[in-house]
Amino acid sequence: MNLTELVQLPGGSFRMGSADFYPEETPVHTVTVAPLAIERHPVTNAQYADFVADTGYVTVAERALDPALYPGVAQQDLAPGALVFRATPGRVDLRDWRQWWSWEPGACWRHPFGPGSTVADRPDHPVVQVAFPDAAAYAKWAGRRLPSEAEWEYAARAGATTTYPWGNDVTPGGQLMANTWQGSFPYRNDGASGWVGTSPVGTFPPNAFGLVDLIGNVWEWTTTLFATRHRLGEPAQGCCPVAQDPDPAVNQVLKGGSHLCAPEYCHRYRAAARSSQSQDSATTHIGFRCAG
Repeated sequence: MNLTELVQLPGGSFRMGSADFYPEETPVHTVTVAPLAIERHPVTNAQYADFVADTGYVTVAERALDPALYPGVAQQDLAPGALVFRATPGRVDLRDWRQWWSWEPGACWRHPFGPGSTVADRPDHPVVQVAFPDAAAYAKWAGRRLPSEAEWEYAARAGATTTYPWGNDVTPGGQLMANTWQGSFPYRNDGASGWVGTSPVGTFPPNAFGLVDLIGNVWEWTTTLFATRHRLGEPAQGCCPVAQDPDPAVNQVLKGGSHLCAPEYCHRYRAAARSSQSQDSATTHIGFRCAG
């Protein structure tokens, strides 16, 4: 197995959340995380390909949708596929995400933008178009697990109490620290250090724990169920197995932001930031990493 190196973290208490940005990040509260190991970078296309070659696993995006779970959806829209980001021709109403996201039949981890696309030239980029069970299946195969939100945030902060893990300035000394949207969202992306879309893992500087891409590049799945505020007293470590079949009515917490995060629309390229995503969602900006 060509697995990502695990980095051993000491564990400890930290202040989780933020009161400065979005309401779902509140309340700020103290959480204690046990010592853990977490992968240095997100799972890559090459690593996910090894998993599929070894197991024959078929991802959620490659399966036809169950009409019982999607009542009222037209038969032709139940074909395998996933959500794909497309830049708009110009300025649009940022309240309507449907202007830049579209359902693409045939989109999957091998063909993230549809049947004509490929990851053959991007083996070291984070795998995308993986739904929650797809990430969990890989973790089980690897003898690992997915991290909880608290574990993930602890790892991303790496002891920092600042807005970003590297400080309060998004670009200290003019240096770009993460793969986030550069330009005017969603129509002009000037590229992050030359990368439009995902970038090879480790392109941007590591945090104080030596972990890369926890901020930007791709959102990452966690085992924590989403709520509109932090649930105080929730166990810091995930404890439960993940079902193979996703439930579209259940939302997990995503962490870290992605290459599509822009300050005017999604200022979530921060350790405290969180987003809600249904278990069946596969998109061009969601990936994952495992814990040991």
